[in-house]
Amino acid sequence: MLLKRSRGWEINQNKVTDENLFLNRRNFIKSIAAGAVLAPGFSMMAAPVKAAKIIPSADPNTSLYPASRNRSYTVERAMSDEYDATTYNNFYEFGSHKSIYRAAEALETRPWTLAIDGLVEKKQVLDFDALVHKMPLEERVYRHRCVEAWSMVIPWIGIPLANIIEKLEPNSKAKYVAFETVYRPSEMPGQRKRILKWPYIEALTMAEAMNPLTLIAVGLYGQDLLNQSGAPMRLVVPWKYGFKSIKSINKIHFQESQPKTSWNMSASNEYGFYANVNPEVDHPRWSQSRERRIGNGFFGAKQPTLMFNGYQDEVAHLYQGMNLKKYF
Repeated sequence: MLLKRSRGWEINQNKVTDENLFLNRRNFIKSIAAGAVLAPGFSMMAAPVKAAKIIPSADPNTSLYPASRNRSYTVERAMSDEYDATTYNNFYEFGSHKSIYRAAEALETRPWTLAIDGLVEKKQVLDFDALVHKMPLEERVYRHRCVEAWSMVIPWIGIPLANIIEKLEPNSKAKYVAFETVYRPSEMPGQRKRILKWPYIEALTMAEAMNPLTLIAVGLYGQDLLNQSGAPMRLVVPWKYGFKSIKSINKIHFQESQPKTSWNMSASNEYGFYANVNPEVDHPRWSQSRERRIGNGFFGAKQPTLMFNGYQDEVAHLYQGMNLKKYF
């Protein structure tokens, strides 16, 4: 008899909300997040002028949603409410509080380009719309764990980062890949303050970047990303704390040496370069052994934190032989 062993991140499909149930809520969420102004669409046509906001029906990527769900990537917990996931956000470029969704309205995500440079054969500037239309999108339900010890479960839509990297052809010297957020102090008021060294930079080893779990997200809950969620494109690395999943990316750089990353430069004793979810390594100011789910606008009951956020089977081999308390 064939027995199927359930992996730690799999969910009973009866607990997964069908994509169609989210679609009628989406317009309401957008109107709330944009303060009664429709959120901008997102393309990346390179142009010297500032693009006007457009309604979703004019978005050339509208036809791509909803994307098919890849049921190989699900979790055992119920999905977070869309309102909670899109109004409780860390995005320091817009402020150090969680309710940044109104401030994020100022970010113009059209046009948008992605610069590719460093140790790569194809240095270029990519058009966002062209990239998204060339690469098949899929939905994946992932755990999301913040370093602040709260968590959600998010249905991301995106492209496996490995698929993009393979087309860019980094050379054999490339050991790391760094990501950079757009720098626009006029639209991002947090960048006018010395919270961090701007623009925001995060990075992965090439092995981490090529792992099948690593995703470039361009949507969530059945449609495109909202500004506060990292529009028009963000990194999603579900086994790491959320600050590694950099938002509003406009540059990817391949290099041989380990990049300097924003939070690690700011406080290396609190925010490690690897930032893997590890219940045995506490933050200096709080325990990481347990976490609280965000739900209905409130923190839920504490739950045990899972090693690598529940993705141990898929990523533990990346850190074989490493002292995970030292290289946190």
